[in-house]
Amino acid sequence: MVYESWKGTPYRLGGNSKRGIDCSAFVQVGYSDVFNRLLPRTTGELARIGRWIPQAEAKEGDLVFFKTGRSLRHVGIYLGKSEFLHASTSRGVMISRLDNPYWRRAFWQMRRVQIY
Repeated sequence: MVYESWKGTPYRLGGNSKRGIDCSAFVQVGYSDVFNRLLPRTTGELARIGRWIPQAEAKEGDLVFFKTGRSLRHVGIYLGKSEFLHASTSRGVMISRLDNPYWRRAFWQMRRVQIY
């Protein structure tokens, strides 16, 4: 699983390696490793691909987006059961919950990318 090999990797804006990775690069690497699918590099580009879906219809592999500030965006990969995998700015690559008050307030949208 992608999580096992990246767990604890520190966050680094613009990073794309085990020395440090940002949220959009982590999503790009995760999709490449699991689905053999190359996704765009930035959160803004990722937010424009696939199709919007209601949170209640989210499935494993969907992208989950957050607005963490006026113009700041964050992205992760939905795992199911309200959990998502992402590169956290404070704790690096980790699993978080959508029902955590911070993420619940910051939630923006879910998008489904055609995998195959």
